[in-house]
Amino acid sequence: MQNLEKKINYEFKDKSLLTTALTHSSYANEKGGVLYNERLEFLGDSVLGIITAEYLFKNHRDFPEGELTKVRAALVCEKALYAFAKEIDLGEYLFLGKGELHTGGKNRPSILADAFEALIAAIYLDGGMEQAKKFVLHFIVGAQEQAIEINTDYKTKLQEIIQKNPEERIEYATIGETGPDHDKRFIVAVKLNSNIIGKGEGRSKKKAEQLAAKEALRLMGL
Repeated sequence: MQNLEKKINYEFKDKSLLTTALTHSSYANEKGGVLYNERLEFLGDSVLGIITAEYLFKNHRDFPEGELTKVRAALVCEKALYAFAKEIDLGEYLFLGKGELHTGGKNRPSILADAFEALIAAIYLDGGMEQAKKFVLHFIVGAQEQAIEINTDYKTKLQEIIQKNPEERIEYATIGETGPDHDKRFIVAVKLNSNIIGKGEGRSKKKAEQLAAKEALRLMGL
């Protein structure tokens, strides 16, 4: 378990919390009298939710409630947690019953996602909210851009509206760049039949295009 502590950059004062977080009910049922991670999973789900919600609320001030909800859901769903768990090889440290072990439990998305939530709770109980936040944000910050692109696809929304009029055509053009190479920002305009209907600025051209489409939708009252 020391290797796992190194991977997550957190050393437990109470090692039993970590052991419980890594223990699946199938192992506890075989051994008898062993604590397993379902209660920690319950707590971890709530801790993960508040940390993610707070981060999105503070860092995406232009997002309405509906968009915040969609992005948060994408970041805390089983698929996302499974990917986070795989980053730290969490499956290799789990205590599983023989049946689960032989049927691929170490790589089962539901088991890994649940264990990841339990690990969050264990860190929270052992080190407090700041330590839990530090752990969670390591994953959330890196995954947010993809979640935002998937769940706030303004370009597709705009395209669907424009397609209702076959003679209309939209295109995106980079009209400026600012900042040094390591922190460059792109300015993109979206054009409808050569007329600019929205502009956006972002750290990537894709992000700038999305923001340009967002502005166009806003100006259209959508």
